[in-house]
Amino acid sequence: MASTTNFNWTTPDDTDLVKDGAAAIRTLGSAIDTSLVDLKGGTTGQVLSKASNTDLDYSWTTPTDQTPLTTKGDLFGYSTADARIPVGTNGQVLTADSAETLGLKWADPVGGGKVLQVVQATYSTATTIASTSFTDTGLSVTITPSAATSKILIIGTQQVFAERSVTTVGVGIQLLRDATAVWVSGTGGYESLSLNENAEVLFALRGLLSISYMDTPNTTSATTYKTQGKVFSTANSGTSTYQENSSPSVLIAMEIGA
Repeated sequence: MASTTNFNWTTPDDTDLVKDGAAAIRTLGSAIDTSLVDLKGGTTGQVLSKASNTDLDYSWTTPTDQTPLTTKGDLFGYSTADARIPVGTNGQVLTADSAETLGLKWADPVGGGKVLQVVQATYSTATTIASTSFTDTGLSVTITPSAATSKILIIGTQQVFAERSVTTVGVGIQLLRDATAVWVSGTGGYESLSLNENAEVLFALRGLLSISYMDTPNTTSATTYKTQGKVFSTANSGTSTYQENSSPSVLIAMEIGA
């Protein structure tokens, strides 16, 4: 008897008698049937996978590399396995971010030097300060940066009235980011506004204190900026009143893209 080259299935020789043909065909058929038995069965959606390095050794398996995409605009991503990157919202761009599980995220575009948002706050409640230590004036504004690399430009105008019954009257102001002073106006922290005379009379002044400061908070958390004021001296009834007669003070916070 002869055999096939690749799988050694038994076949009749050319000289075998015709009466042996049926048996030879059955032998060959059985060999093929046995070799291809792994091709039998399986369910819808399954694929053949090699079970070992043995010839014709297969098994039916459900493919794990199936598309995870479910929605128009979804993208194919990967971390330790194929994964779905859900589509973003209108106007967003795909951004590389190593902190994300898939290394990518949808985000609003951040343009260098562009104003990304503006928040304005006003305050008109009269606040009197009679202290040489910086004290809250009541004016504050809160902004939540969209990127930790953004800068925050603070612009403000604050109305103040100060008086003292002798010689010099002066006030100072500072800007805080949360609890941290980031900008202080005036020599030695005072004299944002001052009036100097050498006579024992009542001195008073009214004016507008201006603030312009670029800050780098390095955060995407809500951040509050506020002003504090103080007087040059509390002697001889030295006081300062912010938002006198309900005059509004204004503080503007602008997020500037890096």
